Amino acid sequence: MAKNIILLGPPGAGKGTQAKRLEDTRGMVQLSTGDMLRAAKTSGTEMGNKVAAIMDAGQLVTDEIVIGLIAEKLDAGAAGGFIFDGFPRTLPQADALAALLEAKGQKLDAVIELVVDDAALVGRIVSRANEAAAAGQPVRRDDNPEVFAERLQEYYKKTSPLLGYYYAKGGLSQVDGMAPMADVAEAIAKVLDKA
Repeated sequence: MAKNIILLGPPGAGKGTQAKRLEDTRGMVQLSTGDMLRAAKTSGTEMGNKVAAIMDAGQLVTDEIVIGLIAEKLDAGAAGGFIFDGFPRTLPQADALAALLEAKGQKLDAVIELVVDDAALVGRIVSRANEAAAAGQPVRRDDNPEVFAERLQEYYKKTSPLLGYYYAKGGLSQVDGMAPMADVAEAIAKVLDKA
């Protein structure tokens, strides 16, 4: 049965890794706003051209456009449901997503917070950068402690209020994001099986 979920947690918490596992094991589709915006920018569609113009001007894409992109993906459907990653980031976005899902006759089945230790996250980021460099792969611009600290601060300022929002709605589950990857995946699976 299709499930729609949100994965919450600071940068480096493992959301992308766990989303990939859910795609592979449950046929879910990860809706990463960053990936959607990059794909839209090169799509040549009317919406894509709008996104390209905004991004090329160095401006932030509006919530309205992001919701439009998500609506397109929801219309296309996914057998296993959707994983929202990177959206919502703010309380107004959470309200907009709830309204969109309701309009589409869908709902959120679970909101899962990957609970992590900030100091350990910095270690993860440094390790990820070192592994990429050693393998001759490009190192992500944000994989350095200074940039990461800024991203972490941004997360706590703007996104962490969502934890209280979803907790109040009775839909927040917490998973130990510091556990081994397989254990995190198993804990997420248990949440989904109960939803």
